[in-house]
Amino acid sequence: MNKSWLRSYPPGVPAEIDVDEFASLVDLFDKGVSKFAERTAYINMGKSISYRELEVFSRHFGAYLQGALKLPKGARVALMMPNCLQYPVAMFGVLRAGYTVVNVNPLYTARELEHQLKDAGCEAILIVENFAHTLEQVLPQTALRHVLVTGLGDMLGFPKSMVVNFVVRHVKKMVPAWHLPGYVSFRASLRVGATCSLEPVALTHDDLAYLQYTGGTTGVAKGAMLTHGNIVANLQQAHAWIRPYVKEGEEVIITALPLYHIFSLTANCLTFFKIGAANVLITNPRDIPGFVVELAKHKFTAITGVNTLFNALLHNPDFKNLDFSSLKVSLGGGMAVQQAVAEKWKKVTGRTLAEAYGLTETSPAVCINPLDIPEFNHAIGLPISSTDVSLRDDDGREVAPGVPGELCVKGPQVMKGYYKRPEDTARAFTQDGYLRTGDVATIDPEGFVRIVDRKKDMILVSGFNVYPNEVEDVVASHPGVLEVAALGVPDERSGEAVKIFVVRKDPSLTAEILIAHCRQGLTGYKVPHFVEFRDELPKSNVGKILRRVLRDPHVQS
Repeated sequence: MNKSWLRSYPPGVPAEIDVDEFASLVDLFDKGVSKFAERTAYINMGKSISYRELEVFSRHFGAYLQGALKLPKGARVALMMPNCLQYPVAMFGVLRAGYTVVNVNPLYTARELEHQLKDAGCEAILIVENFAHTLEQVLPQTALRHVLVTGLGDMLGFPKSMVVNFVVRHVKKMVPAWHLPGYVSFRASLRVGATCSLEPVALTHDDLAYLQYTGGTTGVAKGAMLTHGNIVANLQQAHAWIRPYVKEGEEVIITALPLYHIFSLTANCLTFFKIGAANVLITNPRDIPGFVVELAKHKFTAITGVNTLFNALLHNPDFKNLDFSSLKVSLGGGMAVQQAVAEKWKKVTGRTLAEAYGLTETSPAVCINPLDIPEFNHAIGLPISSTDVSLRDDDGREVAPGVPGELCVKGPQVMKGYYKRPEDTARAFTQDGYLRTGDVATIDPEGFVRIVDRKKDMILVSGFNVYPNEVEDVVASHPGVLEVAALGVPDERSGEAVKIFVVRKDPSLTAEILIAHCRQGLTGYKVPHFVEFRDELPKSNVGKILRRVLRDPHVQS
């Protein structure tokens, strides 16, 4: 890759990664469970399973899909669940049996679920019973032939599994009534699978591993075709970046973002699998007090999340009392990390919150900051190994140095394309094969990339570009602000004006105070004209603030 503008990689990070170290994700899995067999692989609700147990359980599940359901190679299997032990067991079982994983957000509406199951052509689904009522509404309209259902506590062992399932069903009443004729329980599938054999399947880098659906921010959700080669490349890239800071078999990573999301899937589940880490799965990260209680139980060495998650933790009074002495890696992605949050994180934990950047279409990592940067730097980092980035104008031409342009990416982690959408795929790439990210960025002389904003979110005030991220960063620096989102609204005089939506931490905070604060940090045309206070802001399943819902309240989140 041409990196003439990049002076150097962080110490110990190679310019290129070995994409051929693993023939497939199954090859990675086989080597990992053999090497780390007796170590803890996953922990959830106080229950842990070893790498050896993960091998056995996933083999039984894969054998059930092959032997009992007789699915053909490449069949699409949907997984619809929050973070629980069943997810890695099922996910690795699907891959080992030669099938394609279709990750599904369990909070989907019936309409969203129907679209994804039909678009992907799923033949089977494993779903947590809490969301089975949604599947019931759309099942007749799909091509699903096999439905497997699990309770949240199913893998916690007796008697805890019974207690958790009873509380979830009957005390907290988190399981609406459902009826799915002919379904098979997850535990039954493991019992049957134990009597079957898992036949090896020849897989290459070109085989499809995941149909990973985008959030649909620019229309209907599309399935990014991520091959075994794409994911292997990205976990190799991520591992190359963190290798100088971690030790095999000694790390404990906190996984609060859902594993069905590409960030958590690659960064937490797969990259840390390669080094034999223990992965602590947080089922409900929105319960911040409960989350902090769980954190206190572990000498965790790494944590990933989005800005809103880190912000929520920092506002919990008990979080600052945790032991952070083992913490090595704090990585933020999915949305811009705000300076006020990063500075407070450093003050409380003693560790820099490093920002990273990626997309579903890039498996996901594109840029990561050096993990030993002394302070937050407002950048999304440096392009990772074997990755080339280019800033382009609307016509696909490279912009002059220092000029903002659309960030375009080329590398082995870039998707094969959008499933059954050749026209969308063609629009997503430049003529010379770079993926258009839709994000406007700059690159400084040191090679650090900074996102200015999404092209579609840019606000045009009297012909001047205003980037919401910049406005939000200034607003968030006010001590009375908990959360903020900025967007453009029509204005007769200037075309558009800046409006901010704010969740207050200080009830006495007024619009006048905020606007005066912004005048100290922003030039006149960037200062918000309108301030609307909200009790909460709409967020995606990983906590990313959804500007599109604020812009159009009729758009579903």
